[in-house]
Amino acid sequence: MTTWIIVGVIALLLLFVVAMYNGLVTLKNRVEEAMSDMDVQLKRRYDLIPNLVETVKGYASHEQGTLEKVIEARNSAMAVPSSDVEHKIQAENNLSASLKTIFALSESYPDLKANQNFLELQRELSDTEDKIMASRRFYNGNVRDFNTKLQVFPTNLINKILKFTAYKFYELADVAQRENVSVKF
Repeated sequence: MTTWIIVGVIALLLLFVVAMYNGLVTLKNRVEEAMSDMDVQLKRRYDLIPNLVETVKGYASHEQGTLEKVIEARNSAMAVPSSDVEHKIQAENNLSASLKTIFALSESYPDLKANQNFLELQRELSDTEDKIMASRRFYNGNVRDFNTKLQVFPTNLINKILKFTAYKFYELADVAQRENVSVKF
């Protein structure tokens, strides 16, 4: 009789560990899916940037340094693998900052500001930035759920055995980047 009780307790513990493992795998896959969704939006932004730069070049040829910085930031961001979240965040933040300079630059060129191609690219890029923000929120929500699951009892007791590690949140590293861009004439 006691053998059956011991076997039953061991079976319940095994089922419990399997359920925790499966829950962690599910949450880990959601985090990876969220990162993949963000990559799709970032690729869309990467594809729009050369068109935007080419449009601006026609109007602001003497602003070559600004345009080169945008392309350089784009290429740097594209080179960082998604798995390196910390460096990816930094590269994307640098790209966002350099894109702001193009839109600030457009304020100095009324013809550029009125150009339909530029306006359409600006609208598409703005839409893409909104989608990137939404995908970052989705990613961070999944990271929060996964990291919370790792830290709560009883999962925190066995997560090291199961070899799961916490993910980093996608956030701005530089406090100055949280400030609104000011355009001065």
